[in-house]
Amino acid sequence: MARRFLFVLGSARPDGNTELLARRAAEQLPPDVEQQWIDLTGHPLPDFEDLRHDSDHVRPTEGPVARLLDATLAATDVVIASPLYWYSVSAQTKRYLDHWSGWLRTPGLDFKAAMAGRTLWGVTALAHEEPEVAGPLVGTLNNSAAYMGMRFGGVLLGNGSRPGDVLRDAEALARAKTFFAQDAPLARFPYEAG
Repeated sequence: MARRFLFVLGSARPDGNTELLARRAAEQLPPDVEQQWIDLTGHPLPDFEDLRHDSDHVRPTEGPVARLLDATLAATDVVIASPLYWYSVSAQTKRYLDHWSGWLRTPGLDFKAAMAGRTLWGVTALAHEEPEVAGPLVGTLNNSAAYMGMRFGGVLLGNGSRPGDVLRDAEALARAKTFFAQDAPLARFPYEAG
């Protein structure tokens, strides 16, 4: 299968630092690699409703949920581009991941098997000097990938608070040049890493 990247933008600000860093990394992808960019602010998802004990989820056929489901299934690589909000992913991003729970329980979809072996990546900008504070965000993405049987390419971290700040983070821009070229291992839960 030819590589196809889905960039899921989870910022509350258009052209924010996280998106700028993600676009810098995406510029390094070979020209034959298809890219699809979906801004969750422009395609707002409804709150996720957990039906697992009441009824089956129905495959969405229109609207933002259907568009994101189809784009997710079509991607070999899903890039979560979420700023660090309160030490984790943004509310928009969390809502997108919550919908994965419904897709796992949609008859005929076999979402978990479809996503197994594909790669999850993260890109984030944070306004803190110590990258360790992004640990909960990294953990959310790693553990989601581990549960799904996906590969995890890690999280490209950049520093920036004011618009455009990340473009002055020389280390992040250097990492962006090779971020998607690295091998992504099969994701493991922390308790499996021993």
